[in-house]
Order: sequence, then structure tokens, then C-alpha cells
Amino acid sequence: MNRLLSAALAGVARMQSGKNLIARCISRIISGLLLAGLAQQAMAFDLDQLSAQLGEPEVVRGSFIQEKHLRALPQPLTSRGHFVLAKDHGLLWLLERPLQQDYRIDAQGIARRSDQGWQFVAQQSATAQQNRLFLAVLKGDSSGLRQDFELSLSGTAEAWQLDLTPRSVLLKQVFKAIVINGGELVQRIELQETQGDSTVLRLEDSQADQSLSDAERHDFQS
Repeated sequence: MNRLLSAALAGVARMQSGKNLIARCISRIISGLLLAGLAQQAMAFDLDQLSAQLGEPEVVRGSFIQEKHLRALPQPLTSRGHFVLAKDHGLLWLLERPLQQDYRIDAQGIARRSDQGWQFVAQQSATAQQNRLFLAVLKGDSSGLRQDFELSLSGTAEAWQLDLTPRSVLLKQVFKAIVINGGELVQRIELQETQGDSTVLRLEDSQADQSLSDAERHDFQS
């Protein structure tokens, strides 16, 4: 009787062990599938897709708020205005407050509107670099950004963050990092400088379009 009871208990133990083994295997399979799914989701939105998404509209218009945070000042210097980005032309940066001033940024450089028309201006290298980076980011030119920065993208097409870390010694002297957030279009850009200052650009009410107005086309071509 004792031998029969022992054999029965041993059988139950083996069955329970087998069930535990099956449960562990199922758990590992499910975990593996979940991890694979997460990895697939992480890979589903990459830099090339982000570039294509941001580069799709021919024209993007919107308003902006720019905050310049200086270590020596308790409050940021704030400016507001509107912008027009045209894929094949460049960027119109129309400052409205605290003063009115129109700028144009394109492949030829940075121009400012005056009574005599658009005139190219000489700016400090750091400011010029910021403007070129801003244009590259808005146009979705990740290939150009890759030349100067290590890029790290996270999130989805609807809500993403792109972290830029400078590669070259020159850029490292100016920027600590650049953080860009957006969805269908760019929504926020933060330029973190090595000296502790920073610039935050918030792009609001941005809308995509397929053509410029006559006035905008004239501004880019004059």
C-alpha cells in the first residue's frame, strides 16, 4: 500500500512539474512575443520616415513663440510672430513682437527686409548655425543633420522626440544638445547651449498647404 501511495504521489508530482514546465514555456513564449511586438513598434517609426513625414508638405505656416533663457536674467526674453516654410524656397521668419522685423533664411544665407528690399546680413556664427539647423529641422532634412549630429529618435509618428548630440568640436563648443518634439509637424525645438543659456521655440497652429500666396512667392524670389 505504501509503495502504491508513493508511486501515486510521485505521479502527481511529475504531472505538476510538467504543468509548471508548460506554464513556464507558455510564459516565455508570450513574453517573447510581447518583446518582439515592442521591438517592432520601436522600429516602426524611424528617421527616414520622419524625414518623409516632415518633408511631405510643400508649405507650412504657423505662429511661433521664441524664448531666450539667459543665465543672467530671471525671466526669458520672449518674441512672437509668424513663419512660412516652403520646401523649395526656404523660411520666412516674420517677427511681430517686441519689434517688427522680417527675415528670410534660404540656401544663400540670411536676409532682412528693409525699405530697400531684402538685404543679406552678417550674423554671429552661432546664430547663423541655429538658423540653418532650424531650417533643416523644419524641412525634415535628417540626412543633413546626420552629418553634424548623433540622432536618437523615440516615439511614434503622432508623438515623437528627436535628440541631437553634436559630433564636431566646433558644434560641441556651441551646443550641448538639441531636443525636438512633434507630431505630424514640428511643435517644439529646444537649443541647449554649452554656456548654460537655451532657446525654446514653440510652433503653434501650424498648418500644411500645397502652394504659396503671391505675396509669399514674391518675398522668396525678390
